[in-house]
Amino acid sequence: MELNRRRLTTIFLIVMVDLLGFGLILPLLPYYAETYGASKFLTGLLVASYAAAQFIGAPLLGRLSDRFGRRPILLISILGTSVGFLIFGLAEVLGQGIVNTFLGGNQAYFSATVLTIFFFSRILDGLTGGNISVAQAYIADVTDESNRAQGLGLIGAAFGLGFIMGPVLGGLLYEYGHPLPALVAAGLALLNFAAVFFFLPESLTPEQRQKMSNRSRKILDLQALADSFQQPRVGPLLTIRFFYGLAFSTFQSIFSLYAAGAPLYLSPRQTGFVLGYVGILVALVQGVIVGRLDKRYPDNQLIVAGSLLMGVSLLAWGFTPNLIWLLIILAPLSLAGGILNTVINSALTKAVTPDEIGGTLGISASLESMTRVIAPIMGGYLLGQVGGIGPGLFTALVMAGVVWFAWQRLIVNPDLPVQRPVTDSAE
Repeated sequence: MELNRRRLTTIFLIVMVDLLGFGLILPLLPYYAETYGASKFLTGLLVASYAAAQFIGAPLLGRLSDRFGRRPILLISILGTSVGFLIFGLAEVLGQGIVNTFLGGNQAYFSATVLTIFFFSRILDGLTGGNISVAQAYIADVTDESNRAQGLGLIGAAFGLGFIMGPVLGGLLYEYGHPLPALVAAGLALLNFAAVFFFLPESLTPEQRQKMSNRSRKILDLQALADSFQQPRVGPLLTIRFFYGLAFSTFQSIFSLYAAGAPLYLSPRQTGFVLGYVGILVALVQGVIVGRLDKRYPDNQLIVAGSLLMGVSLLAWGFTPNLIWLLIILAPLSLAGGILNTVINSALTKAVTPDEIGGTLGISASLESMTRVIAPIMGGYLLGQVGGIGPGLFTALVMAGVVWFAWQRLIVNPDLPVQRPVTDSAE
């Protein structure tokens, strides 16, 4: 099947703008929380709250997109993101209003009220935050096995470009007022809503949606999550997805806290520039390199090699003495992350029947969300108790286990390919 450039370009722009808004806020969360007196543990919980909500929301939205189509679920998801960012940006105003109206104007409750609103906004965004998994399912609808990794790589490239501009812009806007990054992110989400509404056609035909609706599957089925690990090919890939996600999310979720302390002591603006550099690397890897590697090497070999490179890079991160060494180490780390994020999801779409793609990618996203619940709490604890070497050693050991497991289940003793019926592809 030839790639539908118009649809893929539209999805690329939608995901890029979505991640641009997300990138505006994510690196700044620790700074927001500390402004209102949050401890490092509470800051970790705030970071984790979005992922905990997305753990529930992503598979729900994935199943709904199988039943009702990708486009309407994308619209709902993006609207929830916009409202969540708006509430976050207005948290101080809303907090003061709640204190004055319901708490007798007692300012002793102000910081706690604002932090509660922060939590509410992140949970709302997480529950409706299935944008990426639904976009991945859309790409799976309009590609086939020969070019799916290339199509999914565009999402990775959009992710990278969003993170080039998002953290940098967020760090700059933060200096002009704490609410400004969140309000800009809310506006960007509204632009995304308009782009989907006016320019993105549905990828599933009525016949395909009807066929999926006739299957007796629950919209949200926790048993399906457990059953997925028993499926041939799918189970090993989801296991790799979870433990790789745990290691990489530990690095991602505590990076701002890590960068603000010894030995780097970076400001919010400097942290934004470093993450922008990572975004450039990720965009190059997933937009250019992954597609070429996928044509030369099978998915199983790329997953094993990417896992090994990730483990070595995370170990080196734990012993980073200064910013120059960090920038050097981030290059192979970004290469490994770009390979694994794209190839694992591409392999998952090839391991299931077409009407299971949305749900399977939703389960994959929910597993990733689960790791982002655990990682900031555990990573923050290790960082506080041991310093940067603690998270570095832990994540390297996790990836060592992933390398062994992937070698055994994907190379030495792989499952047989899934037998899938031939279906008409969306135009």
